[in-house]
Amino acid sequence: MNHQDPCQVQRTYDTFHMGRSCMDLYSNDVGVDFAHIKSFAAYVGGSPTNMSVGCRRLGLKSALLTAFGEDPVGDFVVHFLTEEGVDVRFSPRKPGRYTSVVVLGIEPPDKFPIVFYRDNCADIALEIDDVLAAPITDSLVFQFAGTNLSKEPSRSATLYAADLAKKAGTSVLLDLDFRPDQWHDPRTYGVAVRSALHCVDIIVGTEDEINAAMLTDPHAVRLTHSQVTDAKIMGNTAEHVCALMEYGPRVVVEKRGKHGCRVHQRESAAEDVPGFPVTVQNILGAGDAFGAGFLYGYVKGWDLWKAARLGNACGAIVVSRHGCSVSMPFWDEVTAFVDERGGL
Repeated sequence: MNHQDPCQVQRTYDTFHMGRSCMDLYSNDVGVDFAHIKSFAAYVGGSPTNMSVGCRRLGLKSALLTAFGEDPVGDFVVHFLTEEGVDVRFSPRKPGRYTSVVVLGIEPPDKFPIVFYRDNCADIALEIDDVLAAPITDSLVFQFAGTNLSKEPSRSATLYAADLAKKAGTSVLLDLDFRPDQWHDPRTYGVAVRSALHCVDIIVGTEDEINAAMLTDPHAVRLTHSQVTDAKIMGNTAEHVCALMEYGPRVVVEKRGKHGCRVHQRESAAEDVPGFPVTVQNILGAGDAFGAGFLYGYVKGWDLWKAARLGNACGAIVVSRHGCSVSMPFWDEVTAFVDERGGL
């Protein structure tokens, strides 16, 4: 096993994140049907971007490799990340490309219609030269998202980055981040994810995402994107976890919403880590908050159960708020939240 204990390694960055970034437009009219929304709040989003902010707010030194268009939306995202203290010096502007946008309706507890505007977006144009210009190997953890693999040149650049990180002894974490409408065929998601797993130490994803990563059903391609999004992706999740670990990862963390999460390790029984009951306002971003909390514990050398429990606390806080990155909790907020509920 070539990963190193993060507590025993000195690196400039605790976490280095790679992948999508965007402006989030979230409905201010909570509970209102999408067609009747009157106004939106503007935030910054994108799975790796949210996670970089979450890690930074908890006190880690985080950097982000994404890309922005030469546009005001890119200015908006860069301004927020700079104010948060996330290092974006290595994230290029891509001439002729646009910073992506996401629009979300909020109808809790379980209806959150989301539309991605990612045609000709900047972050999917990340190239190997962008990776070489970023000090990814000078970090304790390199984290990337499954959507990175949906198109070239981002796919090759991400695989290259993960390979560099792995060889440098940096722990590699993959957030499965399955967005069906970003793939021309749902089966290509699994093919792409599995091609990266020899470089991955830890996988984080939901039950549906884990099953999608092993999707081989020849009839799956007949599903429309909306059907894949709305329907449960069926399968024996425990078997799929074992199958994924056979490709290389040593840990799979299964996010289970209000039930917390389940930590799977090789040759060990799965451990259920309980969540924190809260009132749901917006589920988007909660998984990224979980990832940030988990990474904090991992970087600090905590056992995986405790790290996952902190992740559950961060996710519970964000699910009760309106936005994603702007709602990521600070360390003092998380500790107060946990202490009021019996601690970790």
